[in-house]
Amino acid sequence: MDQAKQIQEIRDFSYQKMSKDKTGHNFDHIERVVKMAKRILKEEHTDPLITIGAAYLHDVADDKLVDDPAKLEREIREFLKSIELSDEQIDEILYITHNLGFSKSLSENPPKLSLAGQVVQDSDRLDAIGAIGITRAVYYGGVYHETIYDPEISPRENMSIAEYRDLSDETIINHFYEKLFKLEGMMNTPTAKRIAKDRHNFMVEFIDEFKAEWDSKR
Repeated sequence: MDQAKQIQEIRDFSYQKMSKDKTGHNFDHIERVVKMAKRILKEEHTDPLITIGAAYLHDVADDKLVDDPAKLEREIREFLKSIELSDEQIDEILYITHNLGFSKSLSENPPKLSLAGQVVQDSDRLDAIGAIGITRAVYYGGVYHETIYDPEISPRENMSIAEYRDLSDETIINHFYEKLFKLEGMMNTPTAKRIAKDRHNFMVEFIDEFKAEWDSKR
């Protein structure tokens, strides 16, 4: 099977799995991540099948979205075998999708990604910041009934993965301090670093305006 056909098959598989998501990780998000990965690939030359394949599949087995991520990873592996990817290619794609999430950066020994993985990670992180990122943060918080803002609840620092996943005392605004404001400094590639700067600044301006309006100062 040629590479273009393999990528189309992966896209169709991703659409089947993600099109009904209601947390801000639906197929619109997937498509934006893929488009950004293609943009970064114009400057960062690495295997397009691995990069685009992982971009399409990066949320399919995400442990915050599915009850049994190991089962979904097995399903992805069998699917990729069926479209004639090698074991080596499948292992790299699954390593990327398993390890690119922000939660993995909270471990004592964060995983090291290949250049292909860094491109996908940057693309996913860029979709978490800027105007799109603000919208997704509010949307996700609403799905999980998070408080919008409480000045008495301080943003959490030095979280473990378990603490990061615990949304019981999370607020949507604190999420900017706990994760989104950190992402600009975590980009891997020069392209992503350039794009992240403007998106980060837009979020800072938004939060400043939000707090001014909250306090009726504007």
